[in-house]
Amino acid sequence: MFGKKKVTLPRLGIYIHIPFCRSKCDYCDFYSLAGKGDRMADYQKALLAHIRETAPLAEGYQVDTIYFGGGTPSFYGEKFLRELLSVVKKVFQVLPDAEITMEANPDSVDVKSLKRLRKEGFNRLSMGMQSACPAELEAIHRPHTAQQVDEALEAARQAGFSNISLDLIYGLPGQTMDSWKETVEHALSLAPQHLSCYGLKVEEGTPLAKRVEEGEVLPDDDTQAELYLWTVERLESAGYPQYEISNFAKPGCHSRHNMRYWKGQPYIGFGPGAHSDFGGRRYSFIRDLEGYIQGVLHGGSILDEDDLIAQRERGGEYLMLRLRTYYGIAPVLLLYLPYNLITGYYFPAAESILLFGGLGILFLTLLFLEFAKLFGPYSDGKYRELPKDLIQVVNAREVTIRSKGEIVSCVDGECFRSHEVTMKLSDKKVNFFGPKGCDPNATAIGI
Repeated sequence: MFGKKKVTLPRLGIYIHIPFCRSKCDYCDFYSLAGKGDRMADYQKALLAHIRETAPLAEGYQVDTIYFGGGTPSFYGEKFLRELLSVVKKVFQVLPDAEITMEANPDSVDVKSLKRLRKEGFNRLSMGMQSACPAELEAIHRPHTAQQVDEALEAARQAGFSNISLDLIYGLPGQTMDSWKETVEHALSLAPQHLSCYGLKVEEGTPLAKRVEEGEVLPDDDTQAELYLWTVERLESAGYPQYEISNFAKPGCHSRHNMRYWKGQPYIGFGPGAHSDFGGRRYSFIRDLEGYIQGVLHGGSILDEDDLIAQRERGGEYLMLRLRTYYGIAPVLLLYLPYNLITGYYFPAAESILLFGGLGILFLTLLFLEFAKLFGPYSDGKYRELPKDLIQVVNAREVTIRSKGEIVSCVDGECFRSHEVTMKLSDKKVNFFGPKGCDPNATAIGI
């Protein structure tokens, strides 16, 4: 007589760190190693063992994002990567529409290997382009050429990847506004779905830091600011609205995995230097390849840091991280403020803002949010310029949309991706649309 209520399980992200590189770039501070290819097989054994022993802890969670970062995962080899993903899908409850990303360098991909990875389930590539100018690539010792970037994207599309992100860096040695514009325009000509644009940061202990100590001059903060502001405006006009300080995407193509970091959602990491936020604890593993392998395979501690995060701190982190994004702070948070002294439930927004950088940071961030609301296509999670294949259902009790490709549904500012969505409504407006490359003939049924 009564249908069973559908239970939605909590969602979880997985990060797998691949610390191997062909060569290490001068600016890189991530835990990565060159010249250690002979340790890949043992590292694979350790990763697989760690994944299998951790999976039971995540029973009751559905994995909706998986991210292979590095290092250079594409340098690790498609055979190891496919085996890792296959095991993850066996021991975790991975959703059919999970976003599965692999970082790659243009010099370590080809059509054949990418086709195999795509067949295994990888559906998103994050490609390290950094610059289109040969002199700038050489200045930071990138292992690829500008031409290899073009060839890598062509290979990815031939292999069936339709969700590709490019990483760019501004503030590089010798970079000017003209050379940066050349890089951005070249990236736009490649028509990726997503762009990440990072300001160069000189990290202590890197070869670049030593060069600066010896007198090399880099573009200063004011120059970087000019490059950044031009980038925001140019990408907006090209159809890549900004959704986070350094990230820009076509509608519906933001990085779902990275968004979980900024939303404070749980994730589990594997590998040396990998971080996790799961079960109320935030922990990381040692930045030591041999220590990690030996610790996993032969027993021993691999933890570097392990902290129980109090709700008071979570409230501050929520403010800090959400203010990095276009979405900002949910107004419902304000409802907690009058009652926290009575309930003891901490969301001390004003105090947390002071703890994490002061009112000055809040003021500047609010200016950014207001600017985005005025000039961006988003407003409270909805689109001002709606795609042609948009299907709108107003005041329906229930709506179902089916599509052969991925679709996006947005309800009250929350967006979801899937192949079929059924949603009960009560005087709500629902927007459904498919991003470029998805099924334009999706059908919706309103009851």
